[in-house]
Amino acid sequence: MADVKKIATRESYGNALAECGKDFPDLVVLDADLAGATKTGIFQKAFPDRHIDCGIAECNMTGIAAGLSTCGKIPFISSFAMFAAGRNFEQVRNSIGYPHLNVKIGATHAGITVGEDGATHQCNEDVALMRTIPGMTVIVPSDDVEAKAAVRAAIEMEGPVYLRFGRAAVPVINDRPDYKFEIGKGVTLKEGNDVTIIASGICVDSALQAAEKLAADGISAEVINIHTIKPLDEELVIASAKKTGKVVTVEEHSVIGGLGGAVCEVLSEKAPTPVLRIGVQDRFGESGPAGELVKKYGLDGEGVYNSVKAFI
Repeated sequence: MADVKKIATRESYGNALAECGKDFPDLVVLDADLAGATKTGIFQKAFPDRHIDCGIAECNMTGIAAGLSTCGKIPFISSFAMFAAGRNFEQVRNSIGYPHLNVKIGATHAGITVGEDGATHQCNEDVALMRTIPGMTVIVPSDDVEAKAAVRAAIEMEGPVYLRFGRAAVPVINDRPDYKFEIGKGVTLKEGNDVTIIASGICVDSALQAAEKLAADGISAEVINIHTIKPLDEELVIASAKKTGKVVTVEEHSVIGGLGGAVCEVLSEKAPTPVLRIGVQDRFGESGPAGELVKKYGLDGEGVYNSVKAFI
């Protein structure tokens, strides 16, 4: 894996904004004193007159973006997920969600891979929070290619969108000619018959690694990349569940309210199926190197393999 290209999706986010700035003159980016970390500084350098640093005032930033959207602008607000979704929840709900405004939220440094920043900054609850807001689209891209495509798709659609990006560099897995990104549509990366592994974000790569190890044991795993948590691709999830009879979800997020919750909600109503949710198990994160935390929480390829093997 040493020769695999790796890029942090927060880097992809910054590059995508700068690229889209050329095509969308109404695109405006707001930041809360974190342009260097969120990589919106890339857009700031290219379009200084369309970048607004609001200081350490995320809630005020959200109100400004809401106002800009009513004037025909396409504003992105950016901060760490802990602040963009956590500290900011009321403003996102009432100022963006309730009036269904065309504001996009670029949340970086999500999940345990924030690493040494520790439990207070490792937001494992943001997807759950954003899913509860009526009309909010929630996207968790798996790599550089998908992150860039997601940013452009978010700009092109009307309405509020929450995009989740990571701090750590992750393998590029979608760099292929047939790749297509569509909001609300999952991607089957590997066909299988014995178990379905549904993953999001950095865990898509882990799921693919686990599927390879399972194949060596004679177990055929279907791997699905669900980049859009809301609206969920219910048709794909149900069809695969009926095909394999067992489902595993993998996410760098709490197993409560995130991808696992969304999948279970659909299956319990429309296609009851045994489900194993792999993720952060109702606990806070902790300080440590990102890679070591991924292993400790069982979200690496080996950890997913062991959990799936035990499940089936």
